Amino acid sequence: MNKHVPKVGLVSLGCPKALVDSERIVTQLRAEGYVIAPGYDDADVVIVNTCGFLDSAKAESLAAIGEAMTENGRVIVTGCYGVEADAIRAAHPGVLAVTGPHQYEAVVGAVHDALPPLHDPRFDLVPPQGLHLTPRHYAYLKISEGCNNRCSFCIIPSIRGDLGSRPVASVLYEAERLVKAGVKELLVISQDTSAYGVDIKYGTSKFHGREVRARFYDMARELGDLGAWVRMHYVYPYPHVDDVIPLMAAGKVLPYLDIPFQRQGQ
Repeated sequence: MNKHVPKVGLVSLGCPKALVDSERIVTQLRAEGYVIAPGYDDADVVIVNTCGFLDSAKAESLAAIGEAMTENGRVIVTGCYGVEADAIRAAHPGVLAVTGPHQYEAVVGAVHDALPPLHDPRFDLVPPQGLHLTPRHYAYLKISEGCNNRCSFCIIPSIRGDLGSRPVASVLYEAERLVKAGVKELLVISQDTSAYGVDIKYGTSKFHGREVRARFYDMARELGDLGAWVRMHYVYPYPHVDDVIPLMAAGKVLPYLDIPFQRQGQ
């Protein structure tokens, strides 16, 4: 008798940082033998990765949760809007679990509770670069979580916490795996890319035996040597950002900076 292979559906809302969170969740689930279902009908449980940055995003998240409840009925909520669990449960009291942003273990644990994994070596294989929800030719590379700034118009620190930079070797090895898997463009993302490494005092880590500093420029230089387009997102105009201009001139980094601006309200 064939065992039923557990299937998980996913709805991913919000920014590219949330998309990376979704990719990490599905990579872990796939490694544990779950199949990612293409729609509500095929799924045994549905994860909704929410956005809570604006009121309109919260409304969209509640609508997505409601649709998943109607179409499937077994729903786990995660993501930025998950920090307002009471509001979510008030609107949709039947959800199975609510977790906050980048709480991968809690999400996977909730899936385990709702749908125990089926361990089978035929299903427990994932590619070394992990699973991605973007087309094969590009991938998001998240270098940090959270932000140390306290801008009056932004709630990200209260949702995702203070800046938490990844060791640069971890970033570079992930980027290398992606390029080897065929990725042609690396989209570097975080909440404040220019501040990368400040929280870990720009500490060094070993990449192929070489000590590399966790600094914006050093990371950009190393990524530029991997043979893919490197596009920097969420870059605030700190003075040291000017240092990457020679890398752009040399073709190491794309001559493009995604810089957020906020107009002061009256």
